[in-house]
Amino acid sequence: MTLLNAVLEAINHAVWGIPLIFLLSGVGIYLSCGLRFMPQRQILPACRLLWQSRKRHGTGDITPFNALMTAMAAHVGTGNIAGVATAVYYGGPGALFWMWVVALIGTGTVFCETTLAVHFREQDEHGNSIGGPMYYIKNGLGKRWHWLAVLFALFGTSAAAGIGTTVQAHSMADSLYDTFGITPLITGIVSAILAGMVLLGGIRRIGDVAGWMVPFMAAVYVGACVLILCLNITVLPDALILVVQSAFTGSAATGGFAGATAWAAIRYGFSRGIFSNEAGMGSSPIAHASAQTDSPTRQGALAMVGVLIDTIVICTMTGLVIITTGAWKSGSNGAVLSNLAFNTALPGVGKYIVTFGMVFFSFSTLIGWSFYSEKCLQYLCGTKAIKPFRLVWVLLIPLGTLPWIDLGTVWLVADILNALMAVPNLIALVLLSPVLFRLVRGNAQSLCA
Repeated sequence: MTLLNAVLEAINHAVWGIPLIFLLSGVGIYLSCGLRFMPQRQILPACRLLWQSRKRHGTGDITPFNALMTAMAAHVGTGNIAGVATAVYYGGPGALFWMWVVALIGTGTVFCETTLAVHFREQDEHGNSIGGPMYYIKNGLGKRWHWLAVLFALFGTSAAAGIGTTVQAHSMADSLYDTFGITPLITGIVSAILAGMVLLGGIRRIGDVAGWMVPFMAAVYVGACVLILCLNITVLPDALILVVQSAFTGSAATGGFAGATAWAAIRYGFSRGIFSNEAGMGSSPIAHASAQTDSPTRQGALAMVGVLIDTIVICTMTGLVIITTGAWKSGSNGAVLSNLAFNTALPGVGKYIVTFGMVFFSFSTLIGWSFYSEKCLQYLCGTKAIKPFRLVWVLLIPLGTLPWIDLGTVWLVADILNALMAVPNLIALVLLSPVLFRLVRGNAQSLCA
């Protein structure tokens, strides 16, 4: 198993390395340039859509707001806590700056893929709206590119089986065991029951649950972070200066921190930012394709808000808490570093905030990715696969809490497949860019209307 993990780690490092970072950011810049940076220029109007999006604006299954919350349920996860800490550990405070940069690039990418998903979506035999990369490849590029759609669906189904079930269940079980001593299997069983109650109701119930859970968990977590930053307000300006300066000069070794170059800040800032907000991965458009809207560009604009909340708000809050408390100098990494930062600022209370975040973020990812995986499998096997899939998905949840499951291996395989999802999606975005540019420019006046 050690040899297998070593091989998988090498593959994971390669697929999440420089080529994918350049591919994701390069396609995002190309699409933004092709649209004359219209998505970035429409960020403030897009934010104003949040309240309006709670109402139906056309055909579909769930409100535009609930479609956004379903997408955010999937990508607001442990990466916003442990992933940010890892970026700071390896890349120094400057990594946070490059997470901001990749978020701005990602707004253009997610706008484009969501616009295409709504434009090329279909209705299945039950009358439900279905869309995403596999459908805009199929309907936009034609039969000769069908293999590309199949490839995306295969990667999506396989990756979600790890990311959305066992890994998330393990994260919840670990957090609750460390904080409250709850037996991991009990966490797994309770999570499976709760998830089953949500998933068996389909996208409408998923959307309803995500519609209240995501705003609630984000507000509580961000509120706690704001409190900590207020307690450390005197060092906040210096922390922000450090973030910007070390983004270009690197970070010197200090305390337990080994130091990091400017390139390390760029590499880990980009990779953790992309992993967190999933812009360009092709997953979020699957949720947005279910929105009750007749305006693809309007839903695309709303999708940008999800990237901003995920990275510019939640990831930034985590990063600044780690930096202002001085925990980044400790030499700790991952969730341990986040825990240390919160406990330093709020002794005796901080660990409960991190546990709250890990549990809610993990559960939201579990239900969000279940929908992605279901739609990928439906594309491959038809609607007959939906009910068996939901049952298997729920049964897999407690599996992640069992001690004999090697979660390291599961995570590595899922992580690799997650990265591979991006490749067919990015190819499709480039090939469909002429169609996309005509569609968006033709609806420029109603982009956020």
